[in-house]
Amino acid sequence: MKAVIPLFAALAAMAACRATSKPEHNTLPSNQALTEMTSPERGEPSRRAGLALLATPPVKYPESRKADVADTYFGTVVSDPYRWLEDLDSPETKAWVTAQNEITFGYLNQIRFRDKIRERLTKIWNYERYGVPEQVGEELVFSKNDGLQNQAVVYRQRGTEEPRVLLDPNKFSKEGTTALAGMEFSNDHRYLAYATSGGGSDWHKVRILDLKTNELLPEELNWVKVSGTSWTKKGFYYSRYDAPKAGENNLSGKNEYHKVYFHELNTTQSADKLVYENPRMALGFRIAGATEDERFLSLYLTDGKSDGNRLQVRDLTDPKQAATWTTLVSSYEFNNTVIGNVGGEVLVYTNYKAPNYRVVRIDPKKPQEASWQEVLPESKNKLESVSHVGGRLVADYLHDASSQVKVYSEQGQFQHDVKLPAIGTASGFGGRRTDKVVYYAFTSFAYPTTIYKYDLATNTSTVFRAPKVDVNPQDYVTTQVFYPSKDGTKIPMFIVHRKGLTRNGKNPTYLYAYGGFNVSLTPGFSVARMLWLENGGILAIPNLRGGGEYGEAWHQAGMTPNKQNVFDDFIAAAEYLKANQYTDYDHLAIAGGSNGGLLVGATMNQRPDLCKVALPAVGVMDMLRYQKFTIGWNWAPEYGTSDNQAQFENLLKFSPLHNLKPGTSYPATLITTADHDDRVVPAHSFKFAAALQAANAGPNPTLIRVDVNAGHGAGKSTQLQIAEWADVWSFCYANMGVTPTVQ
Repeated sequence: MKAVIPLFAALAAMAACRATSKPEHNTLPSNQALTEMTSPERGEPSRRAGLALLATPPVKYPESRKADVADTYFGTVVSDPYRWLEDLDSPETKAWVTAQNEITFGYLNQIRFRDKIRERLTKIWNYERYGVPEQVGEELVFSKNDGLQNQAVVYRQRGTEEPRVLLDPNKFSKEGTTALAGMEFSNDHRYLAYATSGGGSDWHKVRILDLKTNELLPEELNWVKVSGTSWTKKGFYYSRYDAPKAGENNLSGKNEYHKVYFHELNTTQSADKLVYENPRMALGFRIAGATEDERFLSLYLTDGKSDGNRLQVRDLTDPKQAATWTTLVSSYEFNNTVIGNVGGEVLVYTNYKAPNYRVVRIDPKKPQEASWQEVLPESKNKLESVSHVGGRLVADYLHDASSQVKVYSEQGQFQHDVKLPAIGTASGFGGRRTDKVVYYAFTSFAYPTTIYKYDLATNTSTVFRAPKVDVNPQDYVTTQVFYPSKDGTKIPMFIVHRKGLTRNGKNPTYLYAYGGFNVSLTPGFSVARMLWLENGGILAIPNLRGGGEYGEAWHQAGMTPNKQNVFDDFIAAAEYLKANQYTDYDHLAIAGGSNGGLLVGATMNQRPDLCKVALPAVGVMDMLRYQKFTIGWNWAPEYGTSDNQAQFENLLKFSPLHNLKPGTSYPATLITTADHDDRVVPAHSFKFAAALQAANAGPNPTLIRVDVNAGHGAGKSTQLQIAEWADVWSFCYANMGVTPTVQ
């Protein structure tokens, strides 16, 4: 298998409402004992009155017109006065965005240390960053960012020769906002299919590069979304939607009738062969992927209602089977991915009857469950991913949200553990069945992402590329604590800070979480967060229920109707930090993106007294209408929808937009979104900002920052990332009444 993350799992993560603008791992494609000492030169910030830092009058917000709009759900009338902000193309909405940005940037411009923060971020961001290499024939292909390039450049290198540029996304657009969204090499190493994303949109365009001539083929594939490119000899399989209808906004319109096509080289997209569609099922994804030897084609089907996928295969080498699908798993309730094949049988990574996942071997000629062979049984630790490479299975398990990598034979016999340099996150290990060497990335909170070369036979790792960052990882300490949530469940949390930090209850603390969609928050290096840490701040990341750190049971404990558990876990994390003298109300910021933005919005509604600063990014704020936009319907298994009475009543209890209370003093809030976000459309943030500004009766500012030519986060340029983080940190410090000792 070419990639360690199974095809469908990777694409499903794309479709989840997950933000990537604040990455857990700053990379391209974790003792309780603390030293109680303090020293100002070690980065402890000074504290002054917040108004002295800003010298700004109270914020006067732009007018947000209220319209007489309401919906009735099962006899309950719910007003929606800012519905007009859903029309992203209207002059009124555009004028509102412009006015809000003027107020926000006017406020931020008056923070005296903002420029110093941006300068320091620019300096520490300026280091070489490499992606995990891939062996393509006799060449090694890898991505590299020299430091401040807006997008990483893809290189090809033969042996010890000088690397040559393969793709330079910085030249895709003048502004550097068109990003490389994925690439896949043909099995004969002759062609490269690569996808691009303009302005952060989830819509992709696919082009094909002839690696022999270094020329682009004439065809261009459009309206591609939630898709891989899976090669066979004459072309590749991919998924797309029909082009939007005339007058339909392609960044907010509902996406329906996903289809699988086969594209033959040197033909137009209009000639592509339809491989699979279901005209009776508007919702759901249809994705196809071929095994490395091009024998089996797998079909992954979701229904938009359940949390998994149906799995079907066909044998492309058998004329009797090449046109028919054999069902391996008929239920939509479980996650199933083909990771390879051995001797005419397929290896399937699944959580069917295994909440922590396992690998089974299935003969498509005898697909009944009674004939399945268990290769890697379920264990007490979640099996996060598996790579079929070099005639082995490389399995990445999560133990308390950190990687443990084990190597097995194709039959499932344990061979050895991969020794990792520290407690952290390993990713990569992709390659072909014939490969003897693979590559992987390792990272942790204070361990910059380092690329390793791994010999499968000798079980040895050597450093391939180690970054040189203008920070000293040895200055920091990471601890993991387990705190009780409201119902007594123990929740793990990583806490990172400088060595020698004094727990005086007044340390600036950034509490970040996600809590949903089976997503695991594991230790990862972020150069942006290093600025916070080197200035005496604390980073706290709890692994809330709803995530994937402890398998499907942990995930389901935070899904509808159990979503309140996630908010309770987050609130309990904040209370733990305050009770244990890490911080207090005046120095605590809560943050999260996408589903994490929902988390922040719901938390600040339920506990407006919890923290000084709230940072909801690209959040799902209108829980009653989210399913009406783009691929929002895909989140129904996670949240439930307002179309079901019991689910509506549950959603109404925590929907951020609908639980703001006029006359309440809310935290200082900086909402961040982008005009090209077509996963969680910016209308969520627009409506929440308008309602929050109207409801807030306290002195804290409630602002919205709207990026232009950016999306949900993937592919955001370096320039835009630095600018956003400078504003986020400046807003935090100013409202905490803290002056950072920016180096």
